[in-house]
Amino acid sequence: MRQIIALGGGGFSMEPDNHLLDQYILKQSNQSFPKICFVPTASGDADNYITRYYHFFDIQPCKPSHLSLFHPPTRDLEGFLLEQDIIYVGGGNTKNLLALWKEWGIVDILRKAWNQGIVLAGISAGAICWFEKGVTDSFGDGLEPITCLGFLEGSNCPHYDGEIARRSAYHSLIASGAIQPGIAVDDGVAIHFIDKEIVNIVSSRPSAKAYKVEYNQNINEIELETRFLGSTK
Repeated sequence: MRQIIALGGGGFSMEPDNHLLDQYILKQSNQSFPKICFVPTASGDADNYITRYYHFFDIQPCKPSHLSLFHPPTRDLEGFLLEQDIIYVGGGNTKNLLALWKEWGIVDILRKAWNQGIVLAGISAGAICWFEKGVTDSFGDGLEPITCLGFLEGSNCPHYDGEIARRSAYHSLIASGAIQPGIAVDDGVAIHFIDKEIVNIVSSRPSAKAYKVEYNQNINEIELETRFLGSTK
């Protein structure tokens, strides 16, 4: 069973007091004490980001670790990653993420991990990287399309409600043909794919949503059913 969980925003780095999405990710490995590895490449392996990761996951029922490409834990990166139950990719610069992964041979390792049933998860850059294309600010000012790994079909736009320019930029890129139709995701929402099909959309915020965005002479935005993981009381 090949699983990918793509977060538009949220999780330990954006919602340190709201654990709903990260706890959902932990449950998907079907292990009582899963091994979870954080990959903070897109942030340049930022120390503060890694610290926040351990601050949360050290007190969860799991065995956390991280993979730094600036200070590798081992020469056997394939062995290190393929022994995990969950691989969780952080946000940051998608362009640099993809370039470093290619240089280090990480892409082929992640494809093996996915095919072997290791859960792949990620936020922002760590979400769009799995799709054919994504909307990124990696190149500086403005939002542009970027070609990604293509594990999942179509395009992805994170932070759909969290950054004011995201929605209009995504619509314009799809309408111009610069990017194919796809899925837009609010902050606080995770889309769970099994074998490339959406099986669940969950949120850590009651009003957060995901949308299917298409183009047929005009942009068509379809709100997708999203399940809030918290209490509605």
